[in-house]
Amino acid sequence: MKQLTKAEEDIMQILWNLEEANVATIIDEFPEPKPAYNTVSTIVRILENKEFVSYRKEGRGHIYFPKVKKSDYSDQSLHKLMDGYFQGSFKSMVSFFMKKNDISISEMESIMKEINKEKK
Repeated sequence: MKQLTKAEEDIMQILWNLEEANVATIIDEFPEPKPAYNTVSTIVRILENKEFVSYRKEGRGHIYFPKVKKSDYSDQSLHKLMDGYFQGSFKSMVSFFMKKNDISISEMESIMKEINKEKK
């Protein structure tokens, strides 16, 4: 799976939340200052080429929807982060985030309980 730029990821976040939208609706979801119509349209076409987005014709326009699940992209991005910065070690990554975010042992235990609950 290809990696997305920040702009592409912003649009994908909107599409994952809305499930489907035309370009005007995507633009409406952005905070001010809103990007130009042509900019969003171009990025959506790039996402099509990367096979992250597909569309169906509706009237004279297109309704875009994600082809890639958010969870699949998140999983791939997390593994890329872990491999690129933590030599593939989940333990090193968690340790780094604990130190950087000043997470207490009790908070970490709570996180681990939540992870274990989801595994079951």
